[in-house]
Amino acid sequence: MASKNLHIAMFPFMSKGHTIPQLHLAKLIHRHRPNATFTIFTTPSNEPFISTSLSSLPPVILTIFTLPFQGIKVDNKLNELEVVQLNVENTDQLPSMSFFHSFVFATESMKPLFESTIEEIQKGENPISFLIHDFFLFWTSNVTSKLNIPRFYFSGMNVYAHTMSRVVYAKNVFDGVESMDEAVQIPDFNGISLTMNDFDSSLNGPAANEIANDFAMKVGLACSTSYGAVVNSFAEIESQFLTYWNTNFQPKSWCVGPFCLAENQKIDELSRAKTPLWMEWLNERKEEGKQVLYVAFGTQAQITNEQLKEMTLGLEKSGVDFLWALRIKKAQEEVIEGFEERVKERGMVVRDWVEQRAILKHESVQGFLSHCGWNSIVESICGGVPILAWPMMAEQHLNARVVVEEMKVGLRVETCDRKVRGFVKWEGLSKMVNELMKGDVGKEVRKNAREYSLVAKKAVQGGSSWVSLEKLLNELEDGMN
Repeated sequence: MASKNLHIAMFPFMSKGHTIPQLHLAKLIHRHRPNATFTIFTTPSNEPFISTSLSSLPPVILTIFTLPFQGIKVDNKLNELEVVQLNVENTDQLPSMSFFHSFVFATESMKPLFESTIEEIQKGENPISFLIHDFFLFWTSNVTSKLNIPRFYFSGMNVYAHTMSRVVYAKNVFDGVESMDEAVQIPDFNGISLTMNDFDSSLNGPAANEIANDFAMKVGLACSTSYGAVVNSFAEIESQFLTYWNTNFQPKSWCVGPFCLAENQKIDELSRAKTPLWMEWLNERKEEGKQVLYVAFGTQAQITNEQLKEMTLGLEKSGVDFLWALRIKKAQEEVIEGFEERVKERGMVVRDWVEQRAILKHESVQGFLSHCGWNSIVESICGGVPILAWPMMAEQHLNARVVVEEMKVGLRVETCDRKVRGFVKWEGLSKMVNELMKGDVGKEVRKNAREYSLVAKKAVQGGSSWVSLEKLLNELEDGMN
């Protein structure tokens, strides 16, 4: 047994979709090493959420350092007459993702205080054993390298997406391909064909802008020089890609998820608080024996007015009961005017932040119309809920292929032109919603989703992910002594 206890530093990116998984990971590590201590770095406005989320950990093992961060000043047009300057500390508050790269590069202003804080910690009796940082915070690599601290990165991506992206880049798969929607066979992976539109625009060659390329290069360098990647996934769904990555590329990837299963199964946050209206609504649907479609597209998807209108029509015409966690701009409210009134007998629209995992664990929820963020997919798998995939940005189109083609736990929305990033009309949406909720194919993918939920639970309860995390922690403990 190790003579020293681990001290883990974590630096999540300032976005709920990136922060929440790292906090779940802290709880997962705590299960393996109850005596390990944690130091979390964040900014002042993000500290309350982190503190509340980690309140189940013993206070004696947790320290949260806040690093002053001015964020970036952006114009947030509240109406036609008023423009307000906001100091944004979280990407969820950005009025547009066009500010994303500026926001990321601005985080580097925290580097001096981050470095001096860690230097002081390393002089004490409980030095940091290793750092887990979000890969968007690439500049942390300079600090850990200087202080000789092992560093892991967390990207929020699965191994499939990492592997496909690396193979496509390394082997120039799309050289000479003119159409963004032409499917090309991926070398070394029989049966997998992808298009340029399956990848983020920053990977699509000359069209990528300079700041995006600079960002990608810096992130790539920081990742390549790390000890490894901690991945919110499990080997049973990624074995082919995990083996390929760890055989052909560096650094090593460690599948130690699903992270969300570290949470108390009763979900402490809800058991302590007043029951939210959306939970009461779901409970009513359960009592009535009705099946519900959960609809959510994350906090950063940008949906056009035209597409939003088709969404509302599709859900309205589908005839299914649904709960929609809706995040739109104030200017778009007029697009959905009257919608909530028309569907009030079978649909509920929520504009506040919701506990997604609690929703996906609810017995009435039998389908998930999702943007295919990887966190959402993992939570859906853990809940045994099949997915109707509607990818929007980043690596979500690759995630949709995992859902539909690899795991077969979901279906894909029908675009009117059959293109990967095509427009979705209400007729196509309504058709696929009904197929997922009521059709024979929907029954099959629901069966698969439920089977994978059992596999996921076994993975973190003594299975593949438990073993993988134990190996990782043992390696680091051996290096300490």
